[in-house]
Amino acid sequence: MKFLLDLLLLLPVLIVLILESFVKLFIPKKRKSVAGEIVLITGAGHGIGRLTAYEFAKLKSKLVLWDINKHGVEETAAECRRLGAKTHAFVVDCSKREEIYNAAKKVNAEIGDVSILVNNAGVVYTSDLMSTQDPQIEKTFEVNTLAHFWTTKAFLPAMMKTNHGHIVTVASAGGHTVVPFLLAYCSSKFAAVGFHNALTEELVALERTGVKTTCLCPNFINTGFIKNPSTSLGPTLEPEEVVSKLMNGILTEQKTVFVPSSICILLVMEKIFPERFLAILKRKINVKFDADIGYKVKKQ
Repeated sequence: MKFLLDLLLLLPVLIVLILESFVKLFIPKKRKSVAGEIVLITGAGHGIGRLTAYEFAKLKSKLVLWDINKHGVEETAAECRRLGAKTHAFVVDCSKREEIYNAAKKVNAEIGDVSILVNNAGVVYTSDLMSTQDPQIEKTFEVNTLAHFWTTKAFLPAMMKTNHGHIVTVASAGGHTVVPFLLAYCSSKFAAVGFHNALTEELVALERTGVKTTCLCPNFINTGFIKNPSTSLGPTLEPEEVVSKLMNGILTEQKTVFVPSSICILLVMEKIFPERFLAILKRKINVKFDADIGYKVKKQ
């Protein structure tokens, strides 16, 4: 009973904060400067990681690029240098903890303390559970989830010491709502979103609120990882659009960036609407993509 009374006493505070948030929608947010910051991006050899590196290069950041693909990461680094940024490229397999730690030691010793970490590297396998090989499931979690722990443990101490920095988690809309035939991927992205949320709260508890966090949660992106994706929510997102939203989220220190923003509405609906209605809604949304489906339903 006392808890309910305490909630009622908080009602005026809730109303004031809702009004404040509404007013802020019409006030442009100040974008912070990242000039001179050491920015490390994993999975920088292609797609979102590559385009994010280009944007930081334009903003005069110092770049450290990681990718498992030597040709890809060096190609990204060359363009960043052309854009005027001092850039270092490393071949790193983010599925291997010791490789991450060894590369991090080299970065800390030879380049300096990373102040913006973009955990972008990811893998995806489009198949039903029984068609997904055990090593594929392990690799999904090693890259999409566990790598976030290892990179953050390597670079967060320096940020906490100065109470300055930014940890960016590239997750997915699949980290909030599930899609058939992406079971391992969605599970790993749910974990990545949980990592972001828990890290955010831990930094507050440790009084290190100068270290910011941002989590990117986009719908299907046209990067070629998922073949022929489609949904009635709209066309497949172009990487440039997603990176533009991500950079704005980082520079204005947003906690979570949904692309498109309408995903927020769907997530609220999932919390409050009846299951039967949600089943109808999902059929209307009609998510499709090419997948390896080994299980076959027997005809009666």
